[in-house]
Amino acid sequence: MKRILLVTSLCLLTGLSFAQKKAVKDAKNAMKSSVSEARELIKPALTDPETTNDPETWKLAGDIEFKAFDDERTLEMQKEITGKGGNEEAMYIGLYNMYDPYIKADELGEVPDEKGKVKNKVRKDIVKNMRDGHRFYINGGVFYNDKQDYKKAADFFERYWELPTLAMFADSQADFNLQDTTYQTIKYYAIISSIQSKDHPRSIKLLKKIIAEPYIQNSTYKESDVYELLASEYQQAEDSVSYVTTLRQGAEKFPKNKYFTPNLINEFIRGGKTNEALAYLDQAIANDPSNTCDLMSVKASLYSEQKDYASAEPAYEKALAADANCERALEGLGVLYVLKAQDMKEKAGQSTNRREQAEMDKETSELYIKSLPYLEKYRDILKARGADSLDLRPALMKLQNVYYNLSLLNIDKSKELDAIDKDLNAL
Repeated sequence: MKRILLVTSLCLLTGLSFAQKKAVKDAKNAMKSSVSEARELIKPALTDPETTNDPETWKLAGDIEFKAFDDERTLEMQKEITGKGGNEEAMYIGLYNMYDPYIKADELGEVPDEKGKVKNKVRKDIVKNMRDGHRFYINGGVFYNDKQDYKKAADFFERYWELPTLAMFADSQADFNLQDTTYQTIKYYAIISSIQSKDHPRSIKLLKKIIAEPYIQNSTYKESDVYELLASEYQQAEDSVSYVTTLRQGAEKFPKNKYFTPNLINEFIRGGKTNEALAYLDQAIANDPSNTCDLMSVKASLYSEQKDYASAEPAYEKALAADANCERALEGLGVLYVLKAQDMKEKAGQSTNRREQAEMDKETSELYIKSLPYLEKYRDILKARGADSLDLRPALMKLQNVYYNLSLLNIDKSKELDAIDKDLNAL
């Protein structure tokens, strides 16, 4: 009885194995007349233990999708003659779907046999079809980009980027000409499409990948652009550690870039790391002397915030020596003298010695007067460039404050105060 059951079980297993192999054969036959039928017939064989490890099974799954792509491509190419085109989206679906099964088939084909030998019988055909479809991944990316399906567009652009690097092309990678500007452009499009789809983890992965590859000069993007995008993605993903790390890398690699250093310094300042900010500013100024106006002004403002006016004043003066119209330095140095004047004014108010008060009032007046050339020039520059009220109003109010305090110190500034009032009312 046991022997009968065992024989019966073996027959059932053989029957199942035969059924899946028959499904592969049926799918191959159906492919000639109906791609959709062939797709359904091959599905069970892809997961069945008897056929799932056979490279021919996966190659056939890829062949079915390649045929879907090729049939619609042929119709599109004959459109001008027949007046009837193919289904463009069906063409790209086939192109997309053939990719993974072909890779799986090739990987299984590389598995050594019992004797330790590799006899990859599927690679030749797969390589031919993958190479044939390669350039059409660009078209697919553009197709889905136009539909604003940015995730799918990124999928196609990424496959165009990845395909030449597959193991099956190890001996013929040079045929793809990876130095070509088109290849570099599509790599960038894959990243931009991913960013547009708001997939931060994927965008970060692609950006790190492109940074790891040699940069080839092209007209679409600069090498620094991808570092900027990576920093931005980390910032949006709220990964502050990686954001600062990327800013550091960018600032060191591209010292003249206007994105990395200012943002890095802002991060130091925001984190209360004033000493780090000051140290990095010195390095940044040395790396990019042309940016002395902005960088030295930031350095001076940090000193000023600490009430280290003795260090802030020469820093502002260096900024103005580099650029006489440096707006941040003009405003900053003017405000510095105002702050010193206010400190002196408070000190005078606490003194009970009239003689001492008079001397302090005189010094206060001198400091206010010293601020005027800088604040007035700053105002004039803002007016000349047509600055909006958000910038101009604070500048006018600072001047108004100085004129008012000078009037209290018996220095007539009524004319200037009237002019300021008119300017403020006109905003």
